[in-house]
Amino acid sequence: MSPIASSEIIRNRFLGFLIWQSIQSTAIFMLCKALLLSPLTSKPFIPSLFGCFSLLLFLLSMLLFAIAVQTTATPQWRRPASPLGLALGILRLVFTGSSPPASDFLRRARVSLSIVLLVCASAVSGFVGIVSIAATSFSGSFGGLISKFGFRAFVTGLLYGLHCVFYHRFVLVFPIVQRPPFFSYKMGLPSAFRQALKLSVAASLLSAAFALFLPNQHESQVGGGYFVHHFVFYIASFAVMLSWELILHLHKVLHTKRFVFAPLEGCAAIETNPSEPLLSVLEESSPGSLLQYLAYLDLSMVCGSNVDPWRRAAFFEETGDTYKRVVSQCLKPLVQLASKLAEGLNSADNTHKLSHQLYSPDDIRQSSEILELFNDFQLYAWCAQAIASLETRSHREDKFGVAQLSGSHATALSTLLSCLLAVETFMGKKSNLQSPNNMLGPGGIKWATNSAARREIVTTLDKKRAGPFRSKSYALADVLKTSIYMIISEFHEEMVASAKLGHLEKYWVISVKPIYGSVDLLVQKLHFFLNFQAS
Repeated sequence: MSPIASSEIIRNRFLGFLIWQSIQSTAIFMLCKALLLSPLTSKPFIPSLFGCFSLLLFLLSMLLFAIAVQTTATPQWRRPASPLGLALGILRLVFTGSSPPASDFLRRARVSLSIVLLVCASAVSGFVGIVSIAATSFSGSFGGLISKFGFRAFVTGLLYGLHCVFYHRFVLVFPIVQRPPFFSYKMGLPSAFRQALKLSVAASLLSAAFALFLPNQHESQVGGGYFVHHFVFYIASFAVMLSWELILHLHKVLHTKRFVFAPLEGCAAIETNPSEPLLSVLEESSPGSLLQYLAYLDLSMVCGSNVDPWRRAAFFEETGDTYKRVVSQCLKPLVQLASKLAEGLNSADNTHKLSHQLYSPDDIRQSSEILELFNDFQLYAWCAQAIASLETRSHREDKFGVAQLSGSHATALSTLLSCLLAVETFMGKKSNLQSPNNMLGPGGIKWATNSAARREIVTTLDKKRAGPFRSKSYALADVLKTSIYMIISEFHEEMVASAKLGHLEKYWVISVKPIYGSVDLLVQKLHFFLNFQAS
């Protein structure tokens, strides 16, 4: 698949997203005007030029918010630059001139800019959207309309933008089970309605509190107009927030839907090289991009399910080149994770040795650079599941033996074991190399000694400081263990036979130094899995 065709995938989904969000926004505006604000509107069911203009303004406000969501949306959360670091980086860039800023600073600066644009777009969208709805039932002048609803509408949009940033609402979370888009959209309607109801109440109260600081706001109004204006504002803010919630939900449904990276039906590439479109996207897409996530999702489903068995069969073609490329792309994110964890943990140990009174390994281990690695949890889970499913399927579907000839069994197992050891060390578990004499008794019987059978002790780690990253590390460890057990269960007889002959590490563990740990430590860990005692 060419880069141009790959970019069209995101572009087509974005265009479809804009079309459908405009349809749902129009429906919300019409229902709000006809059902909720009709008692306060003269001739509510008769079309008018002013009503059409109000609808156009409302759609433009929702379009602005939708474009801001599309610009900010990402499959993974990236920490933005701090205000002080951003200011220092800009000053360094201005005064040094020729020396370019670091790539990490540029990435964090782009994240900060996109977040600021989202908050600003939300504030403007809230101002225009709420005012356009309230105008349909307001009988005063335009200046009176702005003075009554403008500031509160702007504050409402600003608060909602800050809510989206604080709770990472723009981060795309892929569903575990892929459903048809209509069904996924329908399932999210009740939660969007409840969320809009709660947020509109909070926004109405907070915006009213902010409005008290404006001049001339302490003057009371005559009659029931005061309560009518509050009612109209609440209905308008509820309609706008419901539109925002549905825009976020629709964006997630359309952009996390699986895309099949395969040649079109009737194309000659189906018979010659059906795996090339998927592999080209995996090899050429930018790290952390939505296109890369879609490609790994498609790869995981091809390897682990029987949806497209003909595509998985094409991985085991006679030359073995396709299989090597697939395995390389599956292991690439896991190798990067284990390497960065190993680098961070080693630097933590060195720091602890030099100044144990000032630093602790847990403090360095929880640094933002290491914790940020677990933002790609979904990608790591897909890669681990895909390589485990592919290795398992190769036992029955690999007619040419390319998996065995390429040595992927040892590479895949060693990578999974190294990554698991690195994650467990990050969690605080101790992995000590035990003496074979302590593990085996007379006749090769494995005795349940305290050192071998005990559960790996978890060191003291502040859960509150680790936050969601700690749960992600536990979840990733479970995914890695499940993937290793899948391979162990499929090749159990072969591994037991190799272990009896003393050739287990020869055929199932790489001979060079692994990414994390040592060869002996990987062999010991593999023995634990082989005896179904790894926990």
